[in-house]
Amino acid sequence: MNPTIASSVREALLDRFLRYVQIDTESDPNSTTYPSTEKQFDLLRLLRDELIALGVPSVRLEEKGYVMAQIPATPGYEDRPALGLISHVDTSPDFTGRGVRPQIIEYYDGTPIPLGDDAMLTVQEFPELLEVLEHTLITTDGTTLLGADDKAGVAEIMETVRYILEHPELPHGRICIGFTPDEEIGKGVDYFDVEAFDADFAFTVDGSREGELEYENFNAASARVVATGRSIHPGSAKGKMINAIEVIYLLHASLPHYARPEFTEGYEGFYHLMHFTGGVEYAEAEYIIRDHDRTLFEEKKALMERVAGEINAAYKREVIKVEIRDSYYNMYEQVAPHEEYIERAKAAMLRAGVTPRISPIRGGTDGARLSYMGLPCPNLFTGGANFHGKYEYASLDTMCRSVETLVYLLTETAE
Repeated sequence: MNPTIASSVREALLDRFLRYVQIDTESDPNSTTYPSTEKQFDLLRLLRDELIALGVPSVRLEEKGYVMAQIPATPGYEDRPALGLISHVDTSPDFTGRGVRPQIIEYYDGTPIPLGDDAMLTVQEFPELLEVLEHTLITTDGTTLLGADDKAGVAEIMETVRYILEHPELPHGRICIGFTPDEEIGKGVDYFDVEAFDADFAFTVDGSREGELEYENFNAASARVVATGRSIHPGSAKGKMINAIEVIYLLHASLPHYARPEFTEGYEGFYHLMHFTGGVEYAEAEYIIRDHDRTLFEEKKALMERVAGEINAAYKREVIKVEIRDSYYNMYEQVAPHEEYIERAKAAMLRAGVTPRISPIRGGTDGARLSYMGLPCPNLFTGGANFHGKYEYASLDTMCRSVETLVYLLTETAE
């Protein structure tokens, strides 16, 4: 790592991250407001104020909970592409983010890390910890999540801004900064104004392990399945009863058994039964459908609809309905024509001493939706891991390398 960048950001980055994670910003999937929780503004306002204090000339906090800022290009570099960095401030509702009390392990030597009375962070259960041996780790105390998803990314962007502004000798094109709410509940860019953000290309800083550069993600859809039955006393049900539970079971059993999350990895897609409720008279199920390949994705959706049609034909009436709604698509289709930015990100990592780790996202990001809104937006690593629960941790060393990567990504310095 460049010793100048390392010495300038390490302590400030740690302090900033610790301050941010102690602000409760949990989002709420059941809310009808936007953002979904008012408390997200506690961090959003702080970020706005800190950006202004750093000397960023153009900063605004929008009513819908977006902080947007721009740093003008260095004179003579106005013709360079405008690059954006985006992170989200909310934490997952899967586990509480209130009262976060981080533990700091100054030198991780591989021994188990206690997380309260009933949990341990161990190499045996989480072998990726071997990648952060000798690092400084920040963990939970076992009672909350940590919030590295994505306050690690937020802190890294803020430190990158501070470093660049304090080093005017580093020339750069226009830099666009965005902080968003409600990413964890799938609504992070519902009101994001791509035109106002005004970047040619952007990166979400919302990944995990060191070196991650992700520009492929699932095509995604949700499916709501409703079965309507006919309840008859079981003693006289022959030829009369239609059991809605059995109807949905017929559909579920007709889907490929091994095309499920617990049997798939890498580029393999799946059907995932998320929720089921009901009885003989009425039953309802919710699925998500995922595949990286657009053709296979469409085939998966078509299979559910075809099976439903076959079931209805067998019963000689409509006993089952399948409603499928697309959620987002693989960003690769939008990013691929801009290979120069991917190469630029790889080069920045290598300069920071980071080995690029190109991998598909088995999920989605705000970047996937933004890519189809006209802003190609791959994802970069943050150094956090085990998100959304008590086993979450972050490597300060990797966080510092993230900042260095971002500095090299945004600036025009020669090697």
